[in-house]
Amino acid sequence: MKKRGHPIHGWIFLDKPMGMTSAQAVAAIKRLYHPQKIGHAGPLDPLATGVLPLALGEATKTVPYCMDADKEYEFTVRWGEATDTLDREGVITATHPHRPALQDIQNILPSFLGIQAQLPPVYSALKVNGKRACDLARSGETPILQARQITIHAISLITAEDIDHASFRATCSKGTYVRVLAQDIALRLGTIAHIVRLRRTRVGRADLMSAYSLETLASTPLTAVLQPVSAVLDDIPAIAITQEQSTAVRMGKSMVLAGAVDNQPVVYVHQDNDLVAFGALTAGVFQPQRVLIPQQQEYPDVDDHNRQSGNC
Repeated sequence: MKKRGHPIHGWIFLDKPMGMTSAQAVAAIKRLYHPQKIGHAGPLDPLATGVLPLALGEATKTVPYCMDADKEYEFTVRWGEATDTLDREGVITATHPHRPALQDIQNILPSFLGIQAQLPPVYSALKVNGKRACDLARSGETPILQARQITIHAISLITAEDIDHASFRATCSKGTYVRVLAQDIALRLGTIAHIVRLRRTRVGRADLMSAYSLETLASTPLTAVLQPVSAVLDDIPAIAITQEQSTAVRMGKSMVLAGAVDNQPVVYVHQDNDLVAFGALTAGVFQPQRVLIPQQQEYPDVDDHNRQSGNC
């Protein structure tokens, strides 16, 4: 049976607007281009804006590698008020009179660098006994979550807008909750806080310079915004193979790759820049573990789709 939709393969980096869930963003792109397959790499809360990588077609097989990438955020905290969700969408649960001095903020930031354990917030999508923690919290239960290891690579103070607010920039590993980071900064400063603004400015190599608003996507040819399937694989070794080797790999066959960097747990092979497969390279032998179909593209006309669907 022929798949419904267009065979579109690659990445679109969306600058997600405030108030939209990641699932709604996926639905919007699906209505715009009608791809056969689509998914996102790393959700953003409705409050958050910024870079949301969206995988189309065979790019969905590279989503785990994008989700593993480091991320950069800019966020603004409101000192002296704590909420149950750790952001401005929640209910205020406590207030505190102390407001930290600018020098005190700058002094404590280096202590957050490096590997550390972070306890995820109860209002999160993490599963506890098969149910989302946030759903349990909203029903009055207190989900038990385990601390996870994260890494803060860089953190800096951007500005202190007034006595009640300060803005930061942080680069961190996957799994980092910026809401918790903001709370921990406040506690270290002898006060409490919650996030009032959160913007993701980078996911791996995808940054705001390569991200597009929904309005721009709706008026721009797909060829101008679609990134290749390999766009999120900068940190994974790539090996060029021949057409004959490509055919064999797509049949699941292992092969000797002369001159390749040896003993790599994850590499990908490509033929004429067409990503063929992921696999492991051991003792010069490539063993395919995840094979991609040939990426023959179909580029729908955005204006035609908008007219057909009634979008403007």
